[in-house]
Amino acid sequence: MTFTAQQICLLLGGQISGNPQAEVSNVAGLENAKKGDLCFVCDEKYISYLPTTQASVVLMTQSIPYEGTSNATIIRVENARAAMGQLLALVAKTMNPARQGIENPSFVSEGVNVPEDAYIGAFAYIGKNVKLGKGVQIYPHTYVGDNVVIGDNTILYSGCKIYYNSIIGKDCILHSGAVIGADGFGFEPDAQGVYHKIPQIGQVIIEDDIEIGANTTVDRPMMGKTVIKRNCKIDNLVQVAHNVQVGESTVLCAQVGIAGSTTIGSHCTLTGQVGVAGHIEVADNCVFGAQSGIASSIKKPGIYMGSPAIDAATWRRAQVVFRKLPEIYKQLNSKQ
Repeated sequence: MTFTAQQICLLLGGQISGNPQAEVSNVAGLENAKKGDLCFVCDEKYISYLPTTQASVVLMTQSIPYEGTSNATIIRVENARAAMGQLLALVAKTMNPARQGIENPSFVSEGVNVPEDAYIGAFAYIGKNVKLGKGVQIYPHTYVGDNVVIGDNTILYSGCKIYYNSIIGKDCILHSGAVIGADGFGFEPDAQGVYHKIPQIGQVIIEDDIEIGANTTVDRPMMGKTVIKRNCKIDNLVQVAHNVQVGESTVLCAQVGIAGSTTIGSHCTLTGQVGVAGHIEVADNCVFGAQSGIASSIKKPGIYMGSPAIDAATWRRAQVVFRKLPEIYKQLNSKQ
C-alpha cells in the first residue's frame, strides 16, 4: 500500500512541512530508512538523523524543537509514536483482515450460537454452553471449554487454551499458547509427606481490552476468582497464579511471575523477570525495575528496584557502594 504525505497528514490532523506528494509504502527506523519509508521521531536524541535520513516522510512529536533542514517531508503531530500506531493499525487490518465462518474440520457443541460475523478456524474445539460475542475470531487449534464466555471482537490466536467457566471480555487479544484457567498450584501433604491435589474449582475473569502474550498463563483458584482488570497489557511468558487480582491498565512484561493471592494495583508496570511473592498487596502507580523481587507489600506509589525491592534512588546509591565492597574489604583487612 502506498500513501502520500498529504493523505497521512489529513488522517492524523498534523502540520506538514515539505513535499505533500511524497509517497511511502514501508516503515523503518530513521537511521536506516530508504526512499519510500515512513519513520517517526518522539525523542530529541534522534533529530541528529534528520538532515541525512533517506526517509520520505517523518512523523515528529510537536513539542520537539527542530528548525533544521531535511530531505524528508515532516509531519508534526501531538505524539509521533501514537500516530505511528494509529497508521499501523490501519495497515494491520489490511494485512490480516477479520475472517468469517466456520472452517472444517472443527467442533462446535450443539446449541452454541456462532454469530454470523464470527470466525472459527480448523481443528478448533468449542465446548458446551459457550457464549460467543459478535466478531469473535477463534483461530485454528484453539480449545474453548464448557461454559466459557468470550466478548465481542475478541481474538484467540492459534493454540490458545481456555478452560471451563472462564470469562473473557470484549476487544481482547490472546496470543498463541496462552492458557487461561489451568489449575492453580494447590497441594497439601499428609502425615507421611505425600502431596495430594486440592481441586481448583474457582474462576478466571479477563475483563475488556486486554492483551495477553504468547505462552502466558493465568491460573484458576481453589475457590473465588483470579481477575485481570480492564486495559491490562501482559507480555509473553508471564505467570499469574491463583486468586491474583491485577488492577486496570497495569503492564506485566516478559517472564514476570506473580504468586497466589496477591493484589497488584492499577497503572503499575512490572518490567522483565520481576518476581512477586504471594499474599501481598502492591499500591497503584508503582514501577518495578527488571528482576526486582517484591517480597512484601508495597504501600506507596513510586519506582522500585532490587531484591527485595526498595526505592529506586536508594537502590542506585547502594549499588555504588556494592561495587566498592572488594576495595573496602581490602582496606579493612590491611588495617588489622
